[in-house]
Amino acid sequence: MFTDSHCHLNFPELAQDLAAIRAKMAEAQVTRALCISCTMEEFPDAHALATSYDNIWCSVGVHPDTEGLTEPSVDDLVQRAGLPRVVAIGETGLDYYGMEDRKGGRTIADLEWQRERFRTHIRAAQQVQKPLVIHTRSASEDTLRILCEEGETGGVGSAGGVFHCFTETMEVARAALDLGFYISFSGIVTFKSAQDLRDVAAFVPEDRLLIETDSPYLAPVPFRGKTNTPAYVPFVAKQIAQVRGMSEEAVAEVTNRNFDRLFPGVLL
Repeated sequence: MFTDSHCHLNFPELAQDLAAIRAKMAEAQVTRALCISCTMEEFPDAHALATSYDNIWCSVGVHPDTEGLTEPSVDDLVQRAGLPRVVAIGETGLDYYGMEDRKGGRTIADLEWQRERFRTHIRAAQQVQKPLVIHTRSASEDTLRILCEEGETGGVGSAGGVFHCFTETMEVARAALDLGFYISFSGIVTFKSAQDLRDVAAFVPEDRLLIETDSPYLAPVPFRGKTNTPAYVPFVAKQIAQVRGMSEEAVAEVTNRNFDRLFPGVLL
């Protein structure tokens, strides 16, 4: 019934208890999940899950905040994107959050390596015509600018994709939608402080809406602070249903249909 469009089942917090997590997913009627790769080193684990279970797929990519590990080329990404059950490129994008605390006092100008990595992922996605999974945090202006500069404007040759775990403003949502991207909401939309985000969730057109957990992180209310799993994605759907005046079943139907459209590889 429900699809978790972004999770990290290969992360240790979940992989060590995968049988129990899959049982809980079945109990919660979460029938599909997209396992997102964050480094080239962990891609084999994500891919192994996708090829071992008929309701799991995966992506290939390097998270924008990752340093000191393998830096992929376009060819590296293209080769892995051609493997069975790999349906997306990413997660990729930009992350400027906490420049002073998290990045050793570096400036945004010092993060050109992030921007170049992002361009590499965009070019790979365009080459294989598979969607991008976009991570953007405190960097929406540059994220949108680079997408436009690389031709991601919704026209011929665009890969398209999704702004995952959306936490940006209504203006950023409008801009992403104008470029042809989908918007995915995580458990953050259930947090008491997230009224602005709920307003965005009410605004996003029905045919561009996705739900996710980003597990093992960001568990929705009433599990906030605990390890998240795909079994909790119905709680995201419940909140979306409330703000949009829909039934939870309708949210499930809409987001499943959108998942199929954005990631056509899941229908193969």
